[in-house]
Amino acid sequence: MSPSSGIVYRPRRLRATPRMRRLVAEVRLAAADLVLPLFVKEGITEPVAITSMPGQLQHTESSLRQAVEAAARAGVGGVMLFGIPAMRDAVGSQADAPDGILQRGIRVAREAIRTVEAETRRPGPVVMADTCLDEFTDHGHCGVLATSPDGETVVDNDATLERYASMAVAQAKAGAEVVSPSGMMDGQVAVIRDALDDAGFTDVSVLAYSAKYASPFYGPFREAVDSELQGDRRTYQMDAANGREGLREADLDLAEGADMVMVKPAGSYLDVLRQVADRSDVPVAAYQVSGEYAMIEAAAANGWIDRKASILESVLGIKRAGADVILTYWAIEIAAWLWADVAAPAAKATEGNQEA
Repeated sequence: MSPSSGIVYRPRRLRATPRMRRLVAEVRLAAADLVLPLFVKEGITEPVAITSMPGQLQHTESSLRQAVEAAARAGVGGVMLFGIPAMRDAVGSQADAPDGILQRGIRVAREAIRTVEAETRRPGPVVMADTCLDEFTDHGHCGVLATSPDGETVVDNDATLERYASMAVAQAKAGAEVVSPSGMMDGQVAVIRDALDDAGFTDVSVLAYSAKYASPFYGPFREAVDSELQGDRRTYQMDAANGREGLREADLDLAEGADMVMVKPAGSYLDVLRQVADRSDVPVAAYQVSGEYAMIEAAAANGWIDRKASILESVLGIKRAGADVILTYWAIEIAAWLWADVAAPAAKATEGNQEA
């Protein structure tokens, strides 16, 4: 109650009915907000289930096409492709091989999208590619290794940048519309932008993994890409204690010409996401990572939480914190739920009009 006017404030009026809640919702999800991460593996004849990520697969090229077509028909905004090669080496030579598995996957995805676009006459998802070496190296790190003056094995930042530049150009040649440097190397956006421009790919966008934290929530992803990581990535991925540092990283990527910036993981870093969104003049993405997916799936499978409600609330929280683009393994499923919320009532109303 206001002490001066005697007015009783009742915010509950705006929560009273489903119709009212829908009308005044501050944040709305759309299928076009969502990007579906997909894994394509060389040398398999059937899709392989990822045990720590129920419902997710390592795809063959054939099943990748089917998954991309499903994403396109669902209205999902993008697909992010990760390649798993049959052969790995110290410098990740398959990462930029013209016929490497990721480049083949990009071509498969573009063709699948063209097919669906021709049928539906609406835009399909944007094809994005992960521009990092960790899936391609035999040591599992995101770059080229070197020995420091004190004898320690370290990731050589500048040597890695050369590999990223070559990888980005190879992805662009294969048809990637967005390249996505995720290795957290200093200067990666500028080097990739220059390489793309010099190769004539001025229209290919760069989505920078700007604030990427060293996180235990990446655990299931390591299974998804058959990671051979030795040690950890704490010397180049960010420390969980640091928020301001994440803002600085985003600022640097913006200054280097990033077309979009990302915070990863999403759920544990909503504060960083909010602050990046407040200062960014380009679209902001957030990655709802494998561990976030696995926790909800596991809790729901045990009957401890409502699966659909928990998924939607988790993604709404990311959207509310400022993400324009959300990478989530539930992208197709969420898109179907959003479509059902619109289509079912509309179909019922149309049926009623026909009967009348």
